Amino acid sequence: MEQQNNNNNQINIEISEEVAEGTYANLAIITHSHAEFVIDFVSVMPGTPKSKVKNRIIFTPFHAKRFMKAMMENVKKFEASHGTIQDMESVEIPFNFGGPPAQA
Repeated sequence: MEQQNNNNNQINIEISEEVAEGTYANLAIITHSHAEFVIDFVSVMPGTPKSKVKNRIIFTPFHAKRFMKAMMENVKKFEASHGTIQDMESVEIPFNFGGPPAQA
């Protein structure tokens, strides 16, 4: 994957096999301070009493906003090709997914 910057130079980006496999997450917890946005990606699975953060990404406010705009653009493109994604506010999913309630 390559991305072009403003000076018409190319940035070569390499990805290892392990990272290329990806990590599944169905919950993101976002916090911020004056200097950074922290996004914790969690995989919540049915019947498991505890869920762990699988990845943490830390952005500067500038890059968080750029990421948000890129996500919005990609969601629009996806919906143009595949139809509207149902908003989570209109879907009722129990937090325990049918498994026992989580305990802290």
